Amino acid sequence: MTTSPLPPFPAADESPLDTCLRLREIAPVVEVEFPGGVPAYLALTHNAVREILAGDNRTFLREPEHWPALHDGSIPEDWPLRAIVEGGHLSTKDGADHRRLRGLVGKAFTPARVKALEPRVRQIVEGLLDDVVTAGDVVDIVPAFTEALPIWVICELFGVPTEDRPRVREWTAALLAHTTPPEEAFATQNALQAYLHQLVETKRRTPGDDLTTGLVQASDEGDKLTTDELVGVLWLMLIAGHETTVHLLGHAVIALSQNPDQLELAKAGDRWDDVVEETLRYRHSVMMTSFRFTAEDVTIAGVPIPKGQAVGVVYQASGLDPAEHGEDADRFDITRERNGRLGFGHGPRYCIGASLARLEGRLALAALYRRLPELSLAVDPDDVPYSPSFFTVGPLSLPVALGPVRP
Repeated sequence: MTTSPLPPFPAADESPLDTCLRLREIAPVVEVEFPGGVPAYLALTHNAVREILAGDNRTFLREPEHWPALHDGSIPEDWPLRAIVEGGHLSTKDGADHRRLRGLVGKAFTPARVKALEPRVRQIVEGLLDDVVTAGDVVDIVPAFTEALPIWVICELFGVPTEDRPRVREWTAALLAHTTPPEEAFATQNALQAYLHQLVETKRRTPGDDLTTGLVQASDEGDKLTTDELVGVLWLMLIAGHETTVHLLGHAVIALSQNPDQLELAKAGDRWDDVVEETLRYRHSVMMTSFRFTAEDVTIAGVPIPKGQAVGVVYQASGLDPAEHGEDADRFDITRERNGRLGFGHGPRYCIGASLARLEGRLALAALYRRLPELSLAVDPDDVPYSPSFFTVGPLSLPVALGPVRP
């Protein structure tokens, strides 16, 4: 008896999203083969994703010890995705450890704290746009704006010096790319970890007015946060805290350029919050989350998954699920009803930085189209290059024609 080979993910000559939409026709949850011959499951529909998110810290765990294949020789030691899966950061903690660490970080992202950041975020947005409008008639707004804003905001928030911010961006891109060779992935992870340990020690010696200092002081004052735990928190906050917003802004610009009627609605009604929410549904920055592991035999959306298996939640495919969002789910529509959205997750791992991402997205897009009301893509959308990652996906370059400039 022979066993049919698992479908590869990502598939050759096909975008990860197209692969997932094709696989979704097979079942709500499909077992695939990741690079390196590693089998794991993909959750592809809205209901499947919601069921898994609701089971976090119970039927689905994030500690890598719950994936036997990672430790029994089935998965090679040099598998490059180990750098993400075994990262020792907040998202790989379960139960009481997860709640404790999340509680400490959550104090920095309360609605009131985020609201207080608004004047500074506006200032950064306007400063970047000042540089954009003086750079020429056609500008690549990824490095100049959509990438620069989130990395600047999150690094300033956590006290990362200006001169170190490009390195944080480079480390993030290397870690999340599935094309990064194993030796480079591990070297990148080691370099980032070493840098964060150094940052913690710097803030311990020379405190500042930033969240890293706050976490260091909370740890030293008895919150029992070890240095490794603190570094793990910073790892996740710095990477997830900017990477997803970078791509959110890029996807929004492309979608608005392709749907001028929606752009006009947004301008006329100042509906930039609706643009953010619809972009999260239509082209989520997170293609797939890092793996969850089944704590027991479980059935998701009618598909059985044995204990000890890895499962990736595919936000991009679930956002385009016609069973949840209607037969026109593949249409960008900022007037669409929002019920049931999973843009920032669901359950105990709901995105801790959701309010900050929403703030950045709303302010950035409102200012961009206020100052550049006739901004348009200077390339065919099909020619836009995307990041080589199935974790987070977004445009790497986005040349735009600025058109008339307003103050």
